[in-house]
Amino acid sequence: MKRIKICDITAPELIGSEVDVMGWVRTRRGNKHVQFIALNDGSTVNNLQVVVDLTKFDDEQLKPITTGASLHVTGTLVASQGRGQSVEVQATAITVLGTADDTYPMQKKGHTLEFLREKAHLRLRTNLFGAIFRIRHHLAFAIHKFFNDHGFFYLNTPLITASDAEGAGDMFRVSTLDPDDLPRTEDGHVDYSRDFFGKHTSLTVSGQLEGELGATALGAIYTFGPTFRAENSNTPRHLAEFWMIEPEASFIDITDNMDLAEEFIKYCISYALEHCHDDIAYLDDYHMNKAKDTQESLIERIEGVLKESFVRLTYTEGIDILKASGRKFEFPVEWGVDLQSEHERYLVEEHFHRPVILTDYPRDIKAFYMKQNEDGKTVRAMDVLFPQIGEIIGGSEREADYDKLLAEIERRNIPMKDMWWYLETRKFGTVPHSGFGLGFERLILFVTGMANIRDVIAFPRTPGNAEF
Repeated sequence: MKRIKICDITAPELIGSEVDVMGWVRTRRGNKHVQFIALNDGSTVNNLQVVVDLTKFDDEQLKPITTGASLHVTGTLVASQGRGQSVEVQATAITVLGTADDTYPMQKKGHTLEFLREKAHLRLRTNLFGAIFRIRHHLAFAIHKFFNDHGFFYLNTPLITASDAEGAGDMFRVSTLDPDDLPRTEDGHVDYSRDFFGKHTSLTVSGQLEGELGATALGAIYTFGPTFRAENSNTPRHLAEFWMIEPEASFIDITDNMDLAEEFIKYCISYALEHCHDDIAYLDDYHMNKAKDTQESLIERIEGVLKESFVRLTYTEGIDILKASGRKFEFPVEWGVDLQSEHERYLVEEHFHRPVILTDYPRDIKAFYMKQNEDGKTVRAMDVLFPQIGEIIGGSEREADYDKLLAEIERRNIPMKDMWWYLETRKFGTVPHSGFGLGFERLILFVTGMANIRDVIAFPRTPGNAEF
């Protein structure tokens, strides 16, 4: 008999038939006549109730059925008379596939998120993390579907690179040289010519620069892959290894780019609401039970960003609003400063009460490749700001003018040996083009309502932590 997943078990045509199910025991309870086993196979947040008539099973058979054990159950699927489920399985045969003794750490009790991070190899078996990672899957699928349906081509950009797209220098080195016996040049520097790639290489911080090469050939591309930042930030919003979605498109300007970003993120959120209803409802209950006072529900917050168009205003207008707010921020606000999360969330959550797209940032706080405005002070950058998150998308219209881009590279002392190939796209058939980057984990934070980014990636990589 073919195994049936628990997510498919409620099909009406299965009622009254014999079914095979497999999964892990969440709980076992009962009395001297009947036992009830809550079984979950990871396909849904909902458990399947297995009813065990004790006249048909002896104690030795049932003894190893404890929380965490894995079972193969054969039985009749019937409509349930009890509360909490529509169907249940009346067991006729149970095989224990794997036992779990009383040291199994995922026992039915309230675990802190900190404890569960220490048990990342097992935390996926909890209802909470099962819900989060099913949502993560559906959002990843939605991203591919959106760009495919909009004519973008999926481009795999390199994870190992010799260029720093952000210019920040916070990169992980990739090398096969022996750290205890490094070859040196005559002037005492490390001789990377003897390294595997013959030059200094690192893990990528962004696929954008290579993505622009694809966009200026294929018209519109997107990347979706891991990126790495060697930034020593122990915050709930930063990871050393995270996933980025970076679309790049030729023949579009900053306004088209804002339109694309808003349509894209609304699509992803709508897709999650439609395809992850049970998991989002579970997380909604989870957060409401944790809340110390009345707050907007997770579903209300998610649906709220879909109801209205995002506010669009310039960085300068945003600074004026922040300065006029009377709020004493931890980081003082003046024109020219890079906005902090507290500033971004004030604009979104307290002033406009909806997402904001902030544009035209000061040139000196943004990357070298952004198109310069005529004022000489600002660039055509855009950041999408979200409730609870702050910046969720960052992008810009790219500088298409060869001379301006070259001058900016030289002004910032970026080594030309790393940038010649990027500049050549402006020499040969340059076009207006734009793009943005979305940190995947920040999108998942918003949809799941979780507060710490370490809880929306299976095995978080952070300063001092590379476990599992």
